[in-house]
Amino acid sequence: MPRDRLGAVKTLPMVPAQEPLPQLTPERIAELHAEIRVLAQQREAVILAHNYQVPEIQQIADYVGDSLGLSRKAAEAEGETIVFCGVHFMAETASILCPSKTVLIPDLEAGCSLAASIDAEQLREWKERYPEGVVVMYVNTTAEVKALTDYCCTSANAVDVVRHIYDTYGPDTEILFGPDMWLGAYVEKELGRPMHVWDGECHVHAGIRPSDIEATRAAHPGADFLIHPECGCTTSVMEYVAAGDISPEGVHMLSTGGMLRYAGDTERYAKEHPDHREAVVATEVGMLYPLHMAAPDVTFIPANPEASCVFMKMITLEKLRDCLRDMRFEVRVPPEIAERARVPIDRMVAIG
Repeated sequence: MPRDRLGAVKTLPMVPAQEPLPQLTPERIAELHAEIRVLAQQREAVILAHNYQVPEIQQIADYVGDSLGLSRKAAEAEGETIVFCGVHFMAETASILCPSKTVLIPDLEAGCSLAASIDAEQLREWKERYPEGVVVMYVNTTAEVKALTDYCCTSANAVDVVRHIYDTYGPDTEILFGPDMWLGAYVEKELGRPMHVWDGECHVHAGIRPSDIEATRAAHPGADFLIHPECGCTTSVMEYVAAGDISPEGVHMLSTGGMLRYAGDTERYAKEHPDHREAVVATEVGMLYPLHMAAPDVTFIPANPEASCVFMKMITLEKLRDCLRDMRFEVRVPPEIAERARVPIDRMVAIG
């Protein structure tokens, strides 16, 4: 049985099987988009979508982005209603930041294997073992976990958040980082200091293995390599680069937002790759659509074409329409939890 770093037996969250995604005709997509636009206007609703959502959801959203960008947009939202096309913890975060607004999610079953890898009781026990420790939790956690946290972070700003803590509290500060062990390893490598890191992972990113990287890069030797810090192969790739086994040329550790900024810098990309415009992407396959929209002249190749998040793909146009039409599946965090959970989220957003 797998065990966490406290020695306790770990029960890894079960992930449902991926059902075939609905195949909609262009005409049906246009029809549903029209319905959704009318309903959104009637409900004074802002539609937020994560980069991993299916293309037709991204196309209808008012804003598409990563966890950090979505948190900021939720805080700035002017409408009476926020519809979150993502997973449950994201809708919870929006509710925490906007307690006076109605926050909806098109499918309440859209969970997150990473968020499920630690609960409030586990974090409470962990904190008791390290009472002087500063708790940094990835935003991919429940509201109850955030309420016990000192700082939240995303893959885009995890290094900056931890660096801020060392600068503020001293270089010997004990940090409890969770729940993603691969992101934790990446932060440790970047800052050259050990932390206490929880043994959690995203089932999608953990499934992208070094063998996937090796095979895909061998088939596309001139391509850039964009890798998300949550990937199970992140640590090994960094070690290969450090040892000289993999050339650092074209290797970029990036959040989803970082990948979009990188791809969108078309002038730089054209200068660096005048004849060979390909990039291997190691993250959830939904990311390929916004990357292609940002840089249509670049061919983006998935490191593992099976890296699809069943939870993200639960959100469909029909569910989005029904959610707005019936104002159903509200996500509301109890005030006493929301008040405490907002502190680490505000710190995350302030650090940037």
